[in-house]
Amino acid sequence: MELSEKKTQFLEEMAGLIREDIIEMLLEAGSGHSAGSLGMADIFSALYFHILNHDPLKPDWPERDRLVLSNGHICPVRYSAMARSGYFPLEELLTLRKINSRLQGHPHRKSLPGLETTSGPLGSGLSQAIGMALAAKLDNKKYRIYCVMSDGEHDEGNTWEAIMFAGKNKLSNITAILDRNNIQIDGYTEDVMPLESLKEKYESFKWHVIEIDGHNIEQIVDAVNEAKAIYEKPTVIIAHTIPGKGVSFMENDYLWHGKPPTPKEATQALNELRTLEGKIKSEHQ
Repeated sequence: MELSEKKTQFLEEMAGLIREDIIEMLLEAGSGHSAGSLGMADIFSALYFHILNHDPLKPDWPERDRLVLSNGHICPVRYSAMARSGYFPLEELLTLRKINSRLQGHPHRKSLPGLETTSGPLGSGLSQAIGMALAAKLDNKKYRIYCVMSDGEHDEGNTWEAIMFAGKNKLSNITAILDRNNIQIDGYTEDVMPLESLKEKYESFKWHVIEIDGHNIEQIVDAVNEAKAIYEKPTVIIAHTIPGKGVSFMENDYLWHGKPPTPKEATQALNELRTLEGKIKSEHQ
């Protein structure tokens, strides 16, 4: 699963397109979560277009890797990656959060093929993912389970119960990706409920911990490859990200956790994102 320069450029450009989709979706919906969705575009680009063993034409393929999105409110980034990898038409993205849409404000497993779980209550995703990982171990299956989590949901006790369970049972077939963007709806995480040191806490519960720049495609892929080489414990990738990445007035501002852009803001955001996309192309020439 090595990265060529051409593939790296493709994944970076795809992340840019995903960010543009997110802005357009949220503008059309008139509601939704901007900051976290934009911040995770690089990771979801890498997951859907390089890391995951999956088949959009066969979403229920038994040997597929499982991806659980615990912080379901950032579903716009997942919907965009899914559409662009072939799970459903791109034009359906603009139905986000609308009546009778398959693209609900939190992912609903029975509404859309390719979703493993229904998410909403924060803190439950890792428990669902470790259930899948334990089942795979018991059945001697080779597929892997990935769980994307927010840092804020580590305020939930359920998350730590799952962390303890996975460590005790040496569930090496699960890789958690923790979006360490330092914000939640009420403010900055270290003001609301201090979380550090996350690395030491996970290690104390017998997890292998990798810290990366969540916007660096090479680091994302290298971390997942490292996780696959760990056989005696589960792995968590602490991905340091910038909430609102790529949009200057959204970056690192917790007030953008749960609101969409206005038409004027969306125009500025799309202009900034397209400028960044041009820079990425020129850097690889």
